[in-house]
Amino acid sequence: MTSIFQILMLLIDVAFFIVIVHIIMSWLITFGVLNMGQPIVAQIWDGLNRLLQPIYDPIRRILPNMGGLDLAPLIVILGLYIVEIVLRNNVALFL
Repeated sequence: MTSIFQILMLLIDVAFFIVIVHIIMSWLITFGVLNMGQPIVAQIWDGLNRLLQPIYDPIRRILPNMGGLDLAPLIVILGLYIVEIVLRNNVALFL
């Protein structure tokens, strides 16, 4: 059962990393550091959007319109931390 706990923690860490990469890449695209005309940049951006849009869209529907500020990634990160805290506090169930 310890391996299930470790796998869940790994999946949370990977999801956190993907969200952070998406945030940083969106900033770099917005400020013109990354060019969407480059095929590799466009493919990575499209892949990240396809992966994260199903998670972000329900959160965006609930949150009020903040103009150009998107708080959905922040809510996802907070949710991942909450799940991690709950799992760590209940690690005894996995032993």
